[in-house]
Amino acid sequence: MMSLEDWKTSGEFVHLSGHQIFVRRGGKIGAPVLLLIHGFPSASWDWEGVWDTLGQHYELLTLDMLGFGFSDKPSDAAYLIREQAELFLTYLAKHKVSSYHILAHDYGDTVAQELLARMIDEQGERRRAGPKDPPIKSVCFLNGGLFPETHKPVLIQKLLLSPLGPLVAKLTTKKKFAANFNRIFGPDTPPSIELIDGLWASLELNSGVSVMPKLIDYMLQRRDNRAR
Repeated sequence: MMSLEDWKTSGEFVHLSGHQIFVRRGGKIGAPVLLLIHGFPSASWDWEGVWDTLGQHYELLTLDMLGFGFSDKPSDAAYLIREQAELFLTYLAKHKVSSYHILAHDYGDTVAQELLARMIDEQGERRRAGPKDPPIKSVCFLNGGLFPETHKPVLIQKLLLSPLGPLVAKLTTKKKFAANFNRIFGPDTPPSIELIDGLWASLELNSGVSVMPKLIDYMLQRRDNRAR
């Protein structure tokens, strides 16, 4: 398992859309590009366990979205899904990517849906792709609430989304965080101590716990943009 610190060392920081964003590139340079979009409340380190295997077939691009991992976590940001999608498009343009595939998980599924929506105009026709908006060749959605009407958020998500969200975030501890992840992973496949330590460390960076109530607003954005 690559440690969180080693993951950071093998990436870099770039300025995208006015923010300092952690990015990572690897795999087979010149191969088809695979864009990896992480979940909530983790970061690009989500992909540590499959990075080398995927890199045998693809050129890999990923980043920590605004509010996640090593990237900036401004307290006054709106954390709109369309702005997260714009980060990826700006990053793709920076590397002159002409087309790409997507592998998305959890929160990243909603960002991937936004990227797909940008390919279609108001008449339902496919837009002509350009340097800033290259065509998507395929999308693989991992676990995530693709359809808001069928999604059943867990208690901690409901609390973070409620008016009590800031207080809940303030009272969140590593022990409570680990308990929630243990429930998600299930009794037969518990997360390792190293995984919990790394996820908590990336969440705590730059006062990240305090912006969780803003980040989880993506559930409302997903509902409001359901038709789109």
